[in-house]
Amino acid sequence: MSLPTTQKQWLIQGNDKGFDDVVYQDGPVPQVGDNEVLVKLRGASINFRDLIIPQNKYPFPLALPVVAGSDGAGEIVAVGARVTKWKAGDRVVTLFNQGHQAGPMTAAASATGLGGCLDGTLRQYGAFSQDGVVRMPANLDFVEGASLVCAALTSWNALYGLRPLKKGQTVLVQGTGGVSLFALQFAKAAGATVIATTSSAEKAEIVKKLGADHVINYREDENWGETARKLSPRGEGVDHVIEVGGEKTMAQSLRAVKIEGVISLIGMLGGMKPKDNIMEVLARLCTIRGVYVGSREQLEDMVKEIEKHNIHPVIDKKVFTLETAKEAYEYMLAQKHFGKIGIKIE
Repeated sequence: MSLPTTQKQWLIQGNDKGFDDVVYQDGPVPQVGDNEVLVKLRGASINFRDLIIPQNKYPFPLALPVVAGSDGAGEIVAVGARVTKWKAGDRVVTLFNQGHQAGPMTAAASATGLGGCLDGTLRQYGAFSQDGVVRMPANLDFVEGASLVCAALTSWNALYGLRPLKKGQTVLVQGTGGVSLFALQFAKAAGATVIATTSSAEKAEIVKKLGADHVINYREDENWGETARKLSPRGEGVDHVIEVGGEKTMAQSLRAVKIEGVISLIGMLGGMKPKDNIMEVLARLCTIRGVYVGSREQLEDMVKEIEKHNIHPVIDKKVFTLETAKEAYEYMLAQKHFGKIGIKIE
């Protein structure tokens, strides 16, 4: 097929102007190297990370200017001369940290994130290493597939990367963002009990429909960590905490976790200033683990489970286009969304 030489893309210029620094422009369609594939991107989604990079608040490596976007899915339209894994027409999702292939994260791999160090997915075409894409689940569309890249893989890594979740264990998920909702679905598929926190009766009904066994309204219950502990078997605490709030929620997570439990520190929605919880970590005998998405190997394992259990991401009812992607930023910043914010790319 004949491919264009230019494309539409969103570029983070690196001038510290906030969202005004993210510019919609024409850019080149990348040339495909011998070990690369060219993907016609069909879907993307927005993460909290995408909001804070233009605001100069991102705590990890950056190489600006860079094409924005952490999550992508699409169809391979060309392959390099040495590519053996893929062919034109294959449906794939992108790997966020392109260098994180398997095993623990490394400093080198942490500097290969899309939309921060390497050109991201808010564009029409992207060239990626043949090891930088993974087969998309057959049961998902492109927008659903794109939503897996950061949020789903982060929750999968949280539940299986250090101390794998077992049937019958208990998981506490915070809020109704993408990571938490994926963790809820993965935990239920594994036969775990899920305690979810949320801020409204309306959201509580939705997480119950997704399988949450217990729901706590954190606006009405300031000591929701103790409540979660009491809801756990024998009141001993939960095995896994999906911690997305950071500064404002860690104290409650420590109240909820059981002895030798794991708190996966993922988000910083409630602030990034450290709290002096060191002695309480000792008192709880728990592990607090930072999670930075996951590896290609983990992504492949997750895709199999998504197909096996026919899991579908929770996508907000309002889906944006590539042209209106900046509106998606504003929509997420205003916290109008439920689940993942999807972007359809033509």
